[in-house]
Amino acid sequence: MSNLAISVTNLTKVYGERAAVSSANFEVPLGTICGFVGPNGAGKTTTIRMLLGLIAPTSGTGTVLGHSINEPEKFLPYVGAMIEGPAFYPALSGAENLRVLASLGGFPQERVMELLELVGLGDRAKSKFKTYSLGMKQRLGIAAALLPNPRLLILDEPTNGLDPSGIHEVRELMKRLAAQGTSVFVSSHLLSEIEMIAEYLVMLRNGKVIFSGKTESLLEAQQPIIIAKPEYAVDMPKLVAIAQQSGHTASIVDDELHVLSPAEWSATFNRLAFEAGITLANLATVRPSLEETFFELTTESGAN
Repeated sequence: MSNLAISVTNLTKVYGERAAVSSANFEVPLGTICGFVGPNGAGKTTTIRMLLGLIAPTSGTGTVLGHSINEPEKFLPYVGAMIEGPAFYPALSGAENLRVLASLGGFPQERVMELLELVGLGDRAKSKFKTYSLGMKQRLGIAAALLPNPRLLILDEPTNGLDPSGIHEVRELMKRLAAQGTSVFVSSHLLSEIEMIAEYLVMLRNGKVIFSGKTESLLEAQQPIIIAKPEYAVDMPKLVAIAQQSGHTASIVDDELHVLSPAEWSATFNRLAFEAGITLANLATVRPSLEETFFELTTESGAN
């Protein structure tokens, strides 16, 4: 049995003369949360539609839960999905909508209230869908996707329209599901959220995969930044000179010195500043966030 939730090889979808997805290659291990990120129009939704068997690829292959994407009937019973926002009957309550879907799918009716509680809608189960806020509609969509008790959950922008509290709830929900063995493949533009929950990452730019692998590996590979601030602002030019003479790029950002260098050079920098008669008020080493890394990679890829 495959230990992969998703695997694609040279997956391509062409519309006319435009390749929405071009030779995509990536893998998503079972039991993990994988973030699927990219600018609008990068090909995320097209890829998800191919994975779910909603559209056929132009070329390439893929598997979901070990079965070919050309045979969706073999894996769809074990997959829950919410793409491009949920659609429900406006005049029915949240519970009634889920009961309809449970009946159509042959799922146990007792799961309806369990799932409404799980996504934080237990107290609004009897309220009509048309009275729900956008965030509540998103959470009901996630509940619907969980009706089959899926091994793989595919979510397209699940936190769209949610306030910070709602985003936190969805984040914790995805973490709980992954801890219970459910694989979560989540498309999102909120990179700070993806960084907090996703162990794996797939990045798209213009339909091409520019990174696939562990989130930690991507961030650790980025050049760290040493941030320093002298006790006296008049010493800032001297600090810039010290960094540059040591072969490092340095720039002043908001009254702080940013030096691109290995993290271990910070001790040497502190000593050189002291020897030059400069006292540092602050000295810290940081790595770029996922958002900063993403923009750097997508800009570089777009320039190639």
